[in-house]
Amino acid sequence: MRILVCGGGVVGVTTAYYLARQGHEVEVIERREGPAEETSFANAGQVSPGYSAPWAAPGVPLKALRWLTMRHGPLVIRPRLDPAMWGWLLRMLGNCTSARYALNKARMVPLAEYSRDRLRELRADAGIAYDEGSGGTLQLFRTQKQLDSVGGDVAVLRQIGVPHAVLDRAGCIAAEPALAHAAADFVGGLRLPGDETGDCRMFTQRLAAVAALIGVRFTYDTEVRAITASGGAVSGAVTSRGPREADACVVALGSHSPAMVAGFGLRLPICPVKGYSLTMPVADPERAPVSTIMDETYKTAITRLGRRIRVGGTAELAGFDPRLRADRRAALEHSFAALFPHGGRLDEASFWTGFRPMTPDGPPIIGETPVRGLYLNTGHGTLGWTMACGSARVLSDIIGGRAPEIDVSGLALTRYA
Repeated sequence: MRILVCGGGVVGVTTAYYLARQGHEVEVIERREGPAEETSFANAGQVSPGYSAPWAAPGVPLKALRWLTMRHGPLVIRPRLDPAMWGWLLRMLGNCTSARYALNKARMVPLAEYSRDRLRELRADAGIAYDEGSGGTLQLFRTQKQLDSVGGDVAVLRQIGVPHAVLDRAGCIAAEPALAHAAADFVGGLRLPGDETGDCRMFTQRLAAVAALIGVRFTYDTEVRAITASGGAVSGAVTSRGPREADACVVALGSHSPAMVAGFGLRLPICPVKGYSLTMPVADPERAPVSTIMDETYKTAITRLGRRIRVGGTAELAGFDPRLRADRRAALEHSFAALFPHGGRLDEASFWTGFRPMTPDGPPIIGETPVRGLYLNTGHGTLGWTMACGSARVLSDIIGGRAPEIDVSGLALTRYA
């Protein structure tokens, strides 16, 4: 088939790669000058199947009120007249129950585990290096209350067979020795040894080069203005460089996906949740992280990427406002400096922001739509890098008429019907 992939981030490029491997004629259309120039550009760098969980969880509404009053809190809501944003928030609140949390997490973790395994295969097959590491994730708890509340997550991890360990303070320092120099106190952590790390942009760029060698065509600096259909089936797309004919289209546009399919009467409950990151050189390897630390208090991820450190965090509801805000930079610096003083050169850090495509329940939206030949691979939120390879492989199987290797029935758009 002739297939157009709309979007050149990590999800779009991995999708194109797997489709080409299955013999399809594939073109990726990306509005930026190259791959991974938007949300995939400088994300937190974690490939974290064990940490794959919905933001909608029991207790989150009360926590959110506290986060909004914290000086360096992880949540920011900038009020605006946006019915879609407020509607999304209400749907998210509706998922903040124990039953919904367990269901949604159980849909996310198997996909994330499958994706990590496909990433390992792809890395070996294609020979791609991207500052990757396999040191796991440590979710760090600064208070005893945080540590005591980990039981629900541990139960789900145990149920689906994800390796994990609950650690005391000494165990955390054994896993991440630089924490011995932390200025902030902490009491324990949850260790997920199966998680990995890596530079998402580097991976995407190098995979795009490999995909081009097997026949994928990449068209950059080009906007998809509309997907066209005839007789209830996709016929191609209208782009800023003229029309394209196709037998199928994959929408992998992240937070911009809802606008692309709205003309077909499809309503994707995806909200752009703004995140920020800092990327800095390592100052002292002995005082820098080994892998990824999740600071539970400030909801920041601190990740070692070779000779660099990436600090990512913040959930800001502000539409598509691209401004880099000084208070958000200060929040990331505060979390990092308290845990790894002298570990990185904060004065040399680059500051970035991007828009995570969040669904109200947590899992992404993957699969077919009522329009024949129109497929979705979007809504991965903070887990696009974690879930990219698995999502792409699953969708390529669906398009090719093969049964996916994992159960993806809970990831379809029909779950919102």
